[in-house]
Amino acid sequence: MKRFCLAMDLKDDPELIKAYDDYHKEVWPEILQSLRESGIKDMEIYRVRNRMFMIIDADESFSFEKKAKIDAKYPENEKWEELMWKYQQALPFAEPGEKWMLMERVFQL
Repeated sequence: MKRFCLAMDLKDDPELIKAYDDYHKEVWPEILQSLRESGIKDMEIYRVRNRMFMIIDADESFSFEKKAKIDAKYPENEKWEELMWKYQQALPFAEPGEKWMLMERVFQL
């Protein structure tokens, strides 16, 4: 099993944050299907205020390149990403166009 941890911010607006949370209570079925097809076994998103932290547990076949290819099979993925970007914002130090940023592990017990 592989684990990836990523971070991103939401726009610091309580109404937008609530809407984002609400969308994630009922993620579109095509989005869930593409995640599973890419090899993701479990995914969780945590939030404190507008900072988000995502944990992905995936099988050995997973790669972000594979996920991008599978995402392209589902037109809903592009629509979902466009919709989510209304609520999301890049971390202050992100490169242009960079959304979720891969985090580096600094401790493990």
